[in-house]
Amino acid sequence: MTILDDFALDGVRAVVTGGGKGIGRGIALCLAEAGADVMVSARSQADIDAVASEITGLGRQGLAHAADVTGEGQLEALGQAATDQLGGIDLWVNNAGGLPDATPRYLTRTPDDRWDAQLDLNLKAVWKGCVVAAEHLDGSGAIVNISSNSANGPQLKNGPYGASKAAVNSLTRTLSVELAPNVRVNAVSPGPVLTQNFVESVGYEGERKEMIDRTMRIPLGRIGNDRDIGGAVVFLASPAAAWITGQILHVTGGL
Repeated sequence: MTILDDFALDGVRAVVTGGGKGIGRGIALCLAEAGADVMVSARSQADIDAVASEITGLGRQGLAHAADVTGEGQLEALGQAATDQLGGIDLWVNNAGGLPDATPRYLTRTPDDRWDAQLDLNLKAVWKGCVVAAEHLDGSGAIVNISSNSANGPQLKNGPYGASKAAVNSLTRTLSVELAPNVRVNAVSPGPVLTQNFVESVGYEGERKEMIDRTMRIPLGRIGNDRDIGGAVVFLASPAAAWITGQILHVTGGL
């Protein structure tokens, strides 16, 4: 056995929410490449069917279960479906999140319903996903939550999102203690990653691209991609991270 074996996920049964596109798709495929069988979930059946097919093409079991993480009882149904179809769950990745209507807002100009929508998607769904995961992990395994670099410091015109992700970091640390010693709970905190939600929310198109790139000043010189985040999740899910819990892994290009 070598150190590389400690990064393998052979036999791991994983659930990835928000797995139909973007970061979630990248996470699901990276997990499969590392040896995991994966159930992907999102609202679009067509999207998750496509990702499940890609996973199957990698020689792993790929399953799709449509769910809205903010819908009543849908995360519970996802947990049961994964347990039934995969024969159990060893890893749960709470990836679903973002700006519900792709619109950044100032805290002082956020209507109540938009605040509730942001917290329901980015915080309540993560909390509920962790609770459901804990019930199905059968006393051992790992949970990885996807946070954001927006949780750190002031977020002018993106306050609701930043607040929700700061809360994700807090619940990650608390759950790591509640579920210890057999279930590890960590988070990955991405910097800017080129996803559809990112493009829509900041207008990352045309002439604005160069201006936004200059403004961000990423030390490593580029915006992140889905595999940057997928690799971090693979690490936190693997035996190589067996003595890591309650941590927020920043994957930001140096920001």
